[in-house]
Order: sequence, then structure tokens, then C-alpha cells
Amino acid sequence: MFRRTARRSKPEPFWRGLIDRWKASGQSVAAFCAAHGVSQATFYAWRKRLAARARITARTAPAFAAVRVVPDATAEVILPTGLIVRVSIGTDPVAVARLVAAFGGGAC
Repeated sequence: MFRRTARRSKPEPFWRGLIDRWKASGQSVAAFCAAHGVSQATFYAWRKRLAARARITARTAPAFAAVRVVPDATAEVILPTGLIVRVSIGTDPVAVARLVAAFGGGAC
């Protein structure tokens, strides 16, 4: 007759901590697992599972940056063709004149 043996399942925080300690140890997985009494196969399985969760979390977590909208004074030049050129007030007038001339606005 077969006896059932209860699996000793350790929670995720245990494995996160263990994997972090392994990374800091500089040991091979085999040596680390032997020293801590855990199965290499289970160690590798948890390492893979936690890495996959980290990738999913990194992919789904939106990154936000603080944005401050500053009104910028602009000037509009409406060309005879109906084209509107908007430039910042501080833009070099010579560059604006060249731009307007390039779009067929005639001499400025």
C-alpha cells in the first residue's frame, strides 16, 4: 500500500529570499542548494517562475514622469496659400524669413 507524503511547499517570499542570497553568495547553484538543503530542480523552477513574474510586472507597470506644461508664446505667420507657420517668439527672425520664403510666402 502506498503512503502519501505531504509535500513541503514553501511560499514565494522564501524562494525570493533564497534566490537573492544565492546571487549574493557567489556559489554555484549545486553548492548553494546542497548547503541549504533544497532541490536543484525546485530551485531552478522557482527561479524561472519568479523571473517570468518580474518580466510581466515590468511590462505591465506603467512608468509615469512628472510633466509641467509651460505656456510658450508663439507667433503665427499666415501665408497667402493658407499655410500657417507657428514659431516661438524667441526664434531667429532670419530663420523665420527663410522658412516663409521656402513655403512660397514671398519676401518678408
